[in-house]
Amino acid sequence: MDDTPYQLPVPLTALRAKAAEAGFTLSCEDRTGSLLAVLAAARPGGRILELGTGAGEGAAWLLSGMDGGSRLTTVELDDTVQAIAREELGSDQRVTFVAGDAGAWLDGFEGAPFDLVFADTWPGKFTHLDRALELVAPGGIYLIDDLLPQPGWPQEHAASVVRLLAELDGREDFRCVRLSWASGLLMAVRVT
Repeated sequence: MDDTPYQLPVPLTALRAKAAEAGFTLSCEDRTGSLLAVLAAARPGGRILELGTGAGEGAAWLLSGMDGGSRLTTVELDDTVQAIAREELGSDQRVTFVAGDAGAWLDGFEGAPFDLVFADTWPGKFTHLDRALELVAPGGIYLIDDLLPQPGWPQEHAASVVRLLAELDGREDFRCVRLSWASGLLMAVRVT
């Protein structure tokens, strides 16, 4: 079976071209994106949080799966890179872009929990993990990627991944599944 996604969000071509022009190479992998679209589609009227907008490929996948009543908040530290996403996706009224440090945003956020949290940056994954997990609604999904070894990883990063996976697997308030697929994923569902 071929697991190459065949339903690509329309904005991907423009997002990829502009990301390449900007030298941004850390965009969402297509198989991860297709999973994001399916998870967003499973949450009609859902509240979705993306930590790490990058150039907007993950957001494009999420928006492609969301219904009209769903809302996406996406946070990115690098305003220049996020500007690509805002330019291509900003006319969609379902998305709110936040330019700033995701850790500071997590610390200061006081709104309702989210049905889906995609942590695609350090805050919410390697830092501020407990706070990100607090923001997952009961029955909600927490998804992280980039867990398989990647070229350019600092030597100590592999140990950070091992610690993170052990911490998530040990939690009683989430049920986790590891997926040795795409860039390496872990999906967790809040059970309490």
